Amino acid sequence: MELPRIVSDKAYSVYEAELEKQVREGDMPKHLAIIMDGNRRYAREVLNTDPIEGHKLGRDKLNEVVHWCLDLGIHHLTVYAFSTENFDRDPEEVSCIMDLLEKSLYEFGDDEEVHKWHVGIKVIGDQSLLPDNVLEAMRYAEEKTKGYSDFSLNMAIAYGGRQDITNAVRTIAEKVKSGEIDVEDINESMISSCISTGDLPDPDLILRTSGEIRVSNFLLWQMAYSELYFTDIYWPGFRFIDMLRAVRTYQQRKRRFGK
Repeated sequence: MELPRIVSDKAYSVYEAELEKQVREGDMPKHLAIIMDGNRRYAREVLNTDPIEGHKLGRDKLNEVVHWCLDLGIHHLTVYAFSTENFDRDPEEVSCIMDLLEKSLYEFGDDEEVHKWHVGIKVIGDQSLLPDNVLEAMRYAEEKTKGYSDFSLNMAIAYGGRQDITNAVRTIAEKVKSGEIDVEDINESMISSCISTGDLPDPDLILRTSGEIRVSNFLLWQMAYSELYFTDIYWPGFRFIDMLRAVRTYQQRKRRFGK
């Protein structure tokens, strides 16, 4: 027999409150990275509408998740907003996503909570591939939050993990070529410092929505010892309770770092 809606909703609310209490008492990941996947499928399968509507809802969800992280005390959030491969999509869809990213960057730059919590905003990826409107918004958000380091929001746009490593290798090769360093000086720490997230700790937890179980060229160097969490929920449908479940799973794992 199916429970009345009011009963099931109350039970669900009690469960979420208890889960939140447990999570807040545990060790919080310092750095959470998210592959935000499933906007188009959410639009088609759940809303029966144009994929663009899914991207709009996905943008709104990112704003929610940023504030969840602030509330939970997760100090660094890196999100996979647009990969280098995504440029192969329909030009109209790409243009729409770029406009949404522009809007998000301006809004984050002006967000009162961002300034209250001193959230530094940074865009990582190949900026040569980005249109002028996104570059202007990026510069606006980064300038407005310059000097903030208590928390950080890192948006991977036109990003690829292999590209990130390649750029680090080039930087180090130039230093060797100029005589600034010797080949013998090259080590893991040096490579890490030349990666786009070199000023951050590596992600403790990498979360992917939509049911896909792969990392899709995201933070390949940085995720060496990250905990991975995959959920079937499409990104626009991602809820606070889903975030709590991911963090609880992280807290229940024993991190050995190869030891």
